[in-house]
Amino acid sequence: MDLADAVRTIARVLAASGHDVPGFRSPPRLVGVDRSLRRRRDGNGAESAVVSVRVKGRPWAAVLADMIEGVVVANRLAPPEADRVRAALWESLVPVDTAARRRVA
Repeated sequence: MDLADAVRTIARVLAASGHDVPGFRSPPRLVGVDRSLRRRRDGNGAESAVVSVRVKGRPWAAVLADMIEGVVVANRLAPPEADRVRAALWESLVPVDTAARRRVA
């Protein structure tokens, strides 16, 4: 999975759950940060958000975590909805090894 695949997967999950899909870009405009969020209002007063993540030189799991947290912040989610969205996104982005899960349970 690459960044574009992750964005498409996140968009699909968010659209299905009725949450706003932020834009994504890489790298962040701010130097020295791994993730940033920018909000904008259009001429009609509608707000949109862009989540920027640094991909280069980072573990893929860290990139995904920053994308997921960016979604939570962009949608201004609070528990328990934030937890449900995080779980749904992780489940869609990282294949679950059901055999390993059975051994642990």
